[in-house]
Parts: sequence; C-alpha cells; structure tokens
Amino acid sequence: MFMNMKNWCRILLLVVIVLTSAELTMAADPGDKPAECEISVTVNSIIEWVGNFTPISLTTMVAQGDTPSDNETQTLYINCNIEISADNTATAQLSSATDTLVTEYKLDDDGDGSATTGATVGDKGASGIADWTEYDTFLGTALAVTHVDTDGAVDITLSVQASNLAGEIADAGAYIATQTLTASWTSD
Repeated sequence: MFMNMKNWCRILLLVVIVLTSAELTMAADPGDKPAECEISVTVNSIIEWVGNFTPISLTTMVAQGDTPSDNETQTLYINCNIEISADNTATAQLSSATDTLVTEYKLDDDGDGSATTGATVGDKGASGIADWTEYDTFLGTALAVTHVDTDGAVDITLSVQASNLAGEIADAGAYIATQTLTASWTSD
C-alpha cells in the first residue's frame, strides 16, 4: 500500500504539472501595454547671421564722376522681431592714408514683414529699405524687421557706392572701409 501511495503521489504530481502547463499555454493574451513619455524642449529667441558678408570690391574709379557700386547678400535666421543698425563711424567710410571718398550705403531684403519675414513695405524706399545714404547717417534709426511664423530667415542685401566730392577728385590709391550691421532683439 505504501507503494501505491507513492505511485498516487507521482500521478497526482504529474496531473498538477500537466494542468498547470495547459493553463499556461491556454492563458489569454494580455494585449499591449504602452508606456508614455512626455518630451519637452525650449527654443530661445534666435538671431544668427549665416556668416559675414563676402567682401565687396568696387570697380576702379577712372574719372571724377565715377560712382562704382556693388552689393552682397547674407542670410539672417530669426525667430523673433529684431532691428538692424549700422556702424556710422569713420570705419564705415572709404578712406586711404591721405583722403576719403563719399561713401553711401543702402539695404534691401527679400521679405515684406507681413507674409514673409522682413522689413515692412512702408519702410522701403524707391531702391530698397534705405535709399543711398551717407555712411554717417545710414540706418541712423534702426530698421525694424518683423518675424513671420514659419519664415525664420531673411536675406539682407548690403549695397555700397563710392564717389568723389562735387568738383573734386580723391587722391590716387586704395580705399578701405568696414561696415558692420548689427541685428538686435526687440520682441518675440
């Protein structure tokens, strides 16, 4: 009888194992269990020139009435409203070791301040944002540039023109100037 009890235990253990295995293999799929993760980031106000303007080399002046001019364009990335001001010091005037030239600048952009990022149309003169203006008064009042959502770039074109004073002619030689445009935050 003891043997029978031992056999019964083995049979009972075997039945428990089989039933447990069957239950595990027949268990219902518990389904997907997603886990969420909230992600956040802050974007600060951005004002970033792609780089410096390419140097401008005006054509050689060979007569008193020559007024060589040229321009360069640079992209400005912004996600806020800004203003652009210019250097109005002697650094922005074409000068040699002995003389100076009449140095004028003008500015233009590819936006309208309404549908695209840029200066508003009302701020633009006949030949751009600022008509030819002498270096010491160029952008004397900073130019407002309005950021338009979904347009975070504006192309700024800086033009320069050289000439002699009326009735005079400048000394021969190379003349150099550096114009610095500064973009400053005004509002988001």
